Amino acid sequence: MNQHIIVAALYHFADLADFRELRAPLQAVCDAAGIKGSLLLAAEGINGTVAGTRAGIDALLAHLKNDARLRDLEHKESTAESMPFYRMKVKLKKEIVTLGAPEANPNVCVGEYVDPADWNALISDPDVLLLDTRNDYEYEVGTFQGAVNPDTHSFREFPEFVQKNVDPARHKKVAMFCTGGIRCEKASSYMLQHGFDSVYHLKGGILKYLELVPEDESLWQGECFVFDERVSVGHGLKTGDYSLCRGCRFPLTAAERKAPEYEEGVSCPHCLHRLSEEKKSRLRERQKQTQLAEARHRQHLGMNLAAQRRAKLLEKKKAGLKPARYLRETV
Repeated sequence: MNQHIIVAALYHFADLADFRELRAPLQAVCDAAGIKGSLLLAAEGINGTVAGTRAGIDALLAHLKNDARLRDLEHKESTAESMPFYRMKVKLKKEIVTLGAPEANPNVCVGEYVDPADWNALISDPDVLLLDTRNDYEYEVGTFQGAVNPDTHSFREFPEFVQKNVDPARHKKVAMFCTGGIRCEKASSYMLQHGFDSVYHLKGGILKYLELVPEDESLWQGECFVFDERVSVGHGLKTGDYSLCRGCRFPLTAAERKAPEYEEGVSCPHCLHRLSEEKKSRLRERQKQTQLAEARHRQHLGMNLAAQRRAKLLEKKKAGLKPARYLRETV
């Protein structure tokens, strides 16, 4: 029987002055548990998304919460049919989410959390300015009704957007949201430090809202972009219909994948005329090697992960190992 892979998105702001010393033990725990993904450590806390078996994820969470500073860490879970990450990395950073505004410190001040069950009522208030703190390509995949797109290419641009477009004298109530909640922690702290009084943010982010709020009651439109091989998820955190362009990493709809500018593994309508011929050539060779590896039932780093999993399954079948046993051993 197939066992789903658990995908856990987690973060927690805490004073971790010794964050450098935490890296090696954390990497060892993840490697021993067969977990893949990425975790960021900084003096301000921890952030990341990882995937593994139920037992593996539980072992990681137990390790983290054994540190009193991380005891209140919350995480959001979804499932995937195949491993959505290639490797496991624990990285040291200046910030666990980069805003570039030192005054924004959630360990000092942060906006008011709003539970998913109460979110619809808040954002239906005409006096509330609703901000999507994510980047433009994420906004295009899906957002809440009435949300303002700050049209940013990176989170670092958010302070400039606020300075130019949002006024604490005019915008008395501001509500914001992001994928898992972490960007809103920083953004709400920034706004409080710059004169805004009533700042709210969605607790647990879009992922928690899509998990808990019934689709027929939802004010969410579209799908939610996620930073792994699933690309997007919908209500109930089911894997969505988007895929990534390998040339520019832009999320693509089914219609965009049928466009004449789309070449699998190479380019799409968003990047065809921006990619150099040299890069296109490299991507075509990578795609060729990926297809050859899949045809030969072998892994290649460029293969999508579902294809890798199918290739492994065929190899085990040839070795006489029953599929059910193989699946239990590898997911």
